[in-house]
Amino acid sequence: MSLVLEPEIGVPYSEDVPYMDLRARAEAACNTAIMLGDHGLSTEPTTEDEAIAAKLALAYADSPTKTSKKASAKRVSTLPPAALVATHGILTEFGHSIVDSAVQVRHLVTNKLIEETENPDPRVRIRALELLGKISDVGLFTDKTEVTITHRTTDELRESLRSKLSKLVSPDEDVIEAEFVDPDAVDVDAELGIEGDYSE
Repeated sequence: MSLVLEPEIGVPYSEDVPYMDLRARAEAACNTAIMLGDHGLSTEPTTEDEAIAAKLALAYADSPTKTSKKASAKRVSTLPPAALVATHGILTEFGHSIVDSAVQVRHLVTNKLIEETENPDPRVRIRALELLGKISDVGLFTDKTEVTITHRTTDELRESLRSKLSKLVSPDEDVIEAEFVDPDAVDVDAELGIEGDYSE
């Protein structure tokens, strides 16, 4: 069965394709290769294709952004379709492995904490229970902060500002002027209740 392509005339093409993550680019290329595979293209990876896929996946694991920038549309178009299918498979499995590992570690830690709740040492039991309570699914000991936001109209803000400014400009009448005292007239020791010689 032959594949009939009908090009769209007048669609602009640019060499400057924006940055795309290698995962997304490999997925798009893989989907295209699979579609072409339905029309006779071989997508069974050879040893060379698997080596290319492994090299791309390792580079991506080391530095995702740098590898994604290097794997431009032009460079990816030169790779064998089977290598792109294999790359997509590795990157997909790589992503699932991380998620599965995180879930397994979470379950392991939770189970170990449950075991420690039976510890003969009360300090260990209390700490294990505290940590179990802090798990997000349980949420017993989470700190919650409430923020209250009072919305005021522009007129209310202006009035509040005017009243504060008027108090600063013309203070109330009952302001008592400070009295200046001669420092020699006050016996500090007597005021503080200190007796004796402390000049040593």
